[in-house]
Amino acid sequence: MNDASCEFRNLLSFDVEEYFQVEAAAVEQARWREYASRLEPCIDAILGMLNTAHVKATFFILAWVAQRKHPMIRRLVDEGHEVASHGYSHQMLNRLDPERFRSELEDSRKILEDIAGTAVIGFRAPTFSITHRTAWALDVLAEAGYRYDSSVFPIRHDRYGVRQAPPTHHHAVAPSGRTILEIPPLTLSVGCFRLPIGGGGYLRLWPVRVVGMAISKSQKSGTPAMLYLHPWELDACQPPLPMSRLSRWRHRVNLGRTASKLEWLLARYSFGDVRSSLQPLLATTQMYLYRASAKLDASLRKR
Repeated sequence: MNDASCEFRNLLSFDVEEYFQVEAAAVEQARWREYASRLEPCIDAILGMLNTAHVKATFFILAWVAQRKHPMIRRLVDEGHEVASHGYSHQMLNRLDPERFRSELEDSRKILEDIAGTAVIGFRAPTFSITHRTAWALDVLAEAGYRYDSSVFPIRHDRYGVRQAPPTHHHAVAPSGRTILEIPPLTLSVGCFRLPIGGGGYLRLWPVRVVGMAISKSQKSGTPAMLYLHPWELDACQPPLPMSRLSRWRHRVNLGRTASKLEWLLARYSFGDVRSSLQPLLATTQMYLYRASAKLDASLRKR
């Protein structure tokens, strides 16, 4: 049973993509059709757990997937979950320019809204790829009328992250001065270090009680914790993909434990979708300016 004593619900989200669409696999979009889908059994398992726990979640859906899975998308809506955007091509934003991102954002939103029959108000970039270098994407999102974004991971990482960004939800100030609500994934501060905790390989890697400790700490501070997972993380039997040794480890570590960890968390903490909690989230007065200095931008280009 969820912790009903919590004054707010934590936030649970899923990035809906096929296992072969992960950025580290470098499978070109032209070859995606060569791979068999393994998505629906994973969605079935997730919905079963959510129904048992009486939890609604936000599903950031790749529009390429939505075009091929109409009944699955309709089922998510019919069961009361939020449909949000994960883009179309699953390319990191540093590989797109603003015009291409704007076009992809508009196209993917139309695809999702036509299939789901509901307004799409939230976005998450592939691989959390909004950084200082790609802060222009916040302008594009705000211009397009999105109400919130969940693309900034407030950590130091070799491929993404804004280490200086607030670890809690805040109004992101884009280079033009436009603002959009930013909801980062859960982290845990230990001394001078900020540890990624709230999803994906991090959730699979950390002991589940450490994840629970981070959620409890976030709740005590009055901030809902944002967790994220991918459906393919419930599929321990997925075929291997061409990856570097490090990427393969990141992709496959503890896949067989994902479901039990999610069930443990659902039984102990209160979760919900973003849309249902949007108004109290928007009430935050915290703001952060996403604008790279020339020095920082140059350092990012070298990575």
